[in-house]
Amino acid sequence: MASPALPMPELLDLTVDNITPNTILVNSQCANARLRYLMQRLVTHLHDFARETRLSTSEWTAAVAFLTATGQACTELRQEFVLLSDVLGLSLLVDAVNHPKPAPCTEGSVLGPFHTHDAPVVAAGGSISADPAGEPLLVLCTVRDREGRSLADVKVDVWETDASGRYDVQHEDRGAPSERAVLRSGEDGRFWFTGITPVSYPIPTDGPVGKLLQKLGRHPWRPAHMHFMLEKPGWDHLITAVYVRGDPYETSDAVFGVKKSLIVDLEPIDEATAAQYGVKCEGKVLRQDFVLASEKETAELRDKNAIEALKRLGLNMKLVDHLPVPDLD
Repeated sequence: MASPALPMPELLDLTVDNITPNTILVNSQCANARLRYLMQRLVTHLHDFARETRLSTSEWTAAVAFLTATGQACTELRQEFVLLSDVLGLSLLVDAVNHPKPAPCTEGSVLGPFHTHDAPVVAAGGSISADPAGEPLLVLCTVRDREGRSLADVKVDVWETDASGRYDVQHEDRGAPSERAVLRSGEDGRFWFTGITPVSYPIPTDGPVGKLLQKLGRHPWRPAHMHFMLEKPGWDHLITAVYVRGDPYETSDAVFGVKKSLIVDLEPIDEATAAQYGVKCEGKVLRQDFVLASEKETAELRDKNAIEALKRLGLNMKLVDHLPVPDLD
């Protein structure tokens, strides 16, 4: 079915110098102010990149082939595009822009490509791992607000690798989900479970992103960590991870996820703690206190940061639904 005819600006004698304003002019007919602005900036930066680098046809052809292969590598259980976003530092940047943390809130980190939505619900004290090769780990956590008040019934999604450094979705014979679970914080804001001590591991190197890292001379390793995602209506969605102090990749994470405030010390479990939680006195203990910001607190800080950043850039903008658009009034 043919689309209704729209008045089109005349595009004549397009050149290296005028293709950008002409492309922006055509896209400017979009009724959505935010989409119009996003496309304007995307076209501007892409075209400037091509002009600045004098991008060759062969390089652009290779880039299209790379992006095509990245998409073809994606499956229900493997997200190669998320991995690409991670290794380019974009994932962390987008999270930091959209979820700024007022002190003393827990900082965010990258989601990564291995989160799934089929994790089993586990009661307090349950186990998230059945890997006999892993070192036992007791995980003791609290969830509070900025004033130290306990937050009950927070949904907590946790996931980690097995002792070999692979997530369950990386095993071809994956059956039931493993090394992952969903818990709820109690009335006192506490939740606890048993797992295995995290280990360092390489991100997948058999796909387009892994091959890109090789060409860039970068290693694919991530420091030992455990993922946490915390959700509760009215509270800012927190995607984070805790990283084991002293890991050899602590300062060179392939996906830029480590922040100093997220580095933790693991302690050998003692007899008193083991008895209190009904576990064997073997392995280690991870203790972590999570502090959440309300959606209102995060929105106010995000708007403040946006206004300040736009002023520094000299842009005449206004915020609509917390997102900048050109101020044409």
